[in-house]
Amino acid sequence: MDNPDQQLEQFLQLHPDIEIFEVLLHDLNGTQRGKWLPREQIDKLFKGGYKMPQTSCSLDSWGRDLEELVTATGDKDGVCRPHAGTLAPVPWADRPTGQIIVSMGDFTGETPYEGDCRVALGNILKRFAKLGLTPVVASEMEFHLFELDRDQFGAPQHSQKALDGSPALGGQTYGLDAMRDTAPLMDAINRAAVIQNLPVDTLITEFGPSQFEINLDHQDCALRACDQGSMLKRAIRQVARSHDRVASFMAKPFADQVGNGMHIHFSLIDTDGNNVFNNGTDSGSELLNQAVAGSLATMADSMAIFAPNINSFRRMVPGCYAPLAPNWGYENRTTAIRIPGGDQRAIRIEHRVAGADANIYLTVATMLAGALYGIENKLVAPAAVEGDAGEVEPELPHFWNDAIKAFEQSDFIRDALGSEMQRNYAQSKRMEKQEFDSRVTLMEYDAYL
Repeated sequence: MDNPDQQLEQFLQLHPDIEIFEVLLHDLNGTQRGKWLPREQIDKLFKGGYKMPQTSCSLDSWGRDLEELVTATGDKDGVCRPHAGTLAPVPWADRPTGQIIVSMGDFTGETPYEGDCRVALGNILKRFAKLGLTPVVASEMEFHLFELDRDQFGAPQHSQKALDGSPALGGQTYGLDAMRDTAPLMDAINRAAVIQNLPVDTLITEFGPSQFEINLDHQDCALRACDQGSMLKRAIRQVARSHDRVASFMAKPFADQVGNGMHIHFSLIDTDGNNVFNNGTDSGSELLNQAVAGSLATMADSMAIFAPNINSFRRMVPGCYAPLAPNWGYENRTTAIRIPGGDQRAIRIEHRVAGADANIYLTVATMLAGALYGIENKLVAPAAVEGDAGEVEPELPHFWNDAIKAFEQSDFIRDALGSEMQRNYAQSKRMEKQEFDSRVTLMEYDAYL
């Protein structure tokens, strides 16, 4: 069923109890912004009558406007376009509630707004479509489950502890008993995922204490894959809170422990549904090599997307399973780009750089644009790395300011995401960075007071 009005009507018939809708627009950080609409007004959204300021797409981590953008545009409204395929019940809400994702357009609603992260991904997919190619995408996200209350210094407290009350030494990677300890919460997350049509593949305990990983099934529509990834993060957070836990996708909550990554798997299929990365060998096709080469060539320019805040770069250190250099390998989890083994028909790229705190739409858009850059320019990847690739000098931007500078000066980023997105994102990150640069920390008092 492709008709949005019919999809809405069917949803309303299936859920006659729903009283209110959460209308969700994603900003540059992937945070859901929006409004609540009563059931009787939801048709207004589908008739093009739902408006928000276009600057809502560019709010910073604290929800503040970009002053330069507001001044330059007069803070004009745009019409939000609904995506009926994202209609879903909200099982954790106190009253019967539905949700739907929207993207921003101009004042008429006819032209997509180039500063919307979902629009940016859609533009990349159109470029693949011109080549007769469709990306197939899946995401893996790591997160922590913390106690609801923080300690006396404001730091999060582990939910997984040793007998003496201290944090557990490890997360019991793949530990079934550890999963059983959190079964009521994990079962609730799975139930919420089923209700919201989120195709969860696996849920496991991870390397660090209180750390878990959740994987989604691959989708032949990257927009759908990102919608599902974003909504799953929201569901995990909300369900965790209802169980007196805090679910955090922060990249590096603790200096001495591993951080949270977001690994994106993708392949490309042609108009007949064939995986063009597969040539019948374990090495993969020339097109796979070109896509890997493009991903490596554009990785440094893209780091401001993959590591979007000051905490993101705490993860980019040796020993944290976060890549420090643009390299690749077969079945090698120490590299930035991994080609998983297994069935040759499913050969794919696993992009392992981004943190779980990254905007999934911009992350996937930039990764796919990098692969496209390699294909269009017929780049050749360097030799695949064998063995440990972790003990290397950092070649990717190692500091936040360097990443922002590379991003805002990049011709690749301008071509991939558009000048509006490039400008708005860089301005937002510089404004956010200014807040951290202007604050005095407790460590400075300890050292210099």
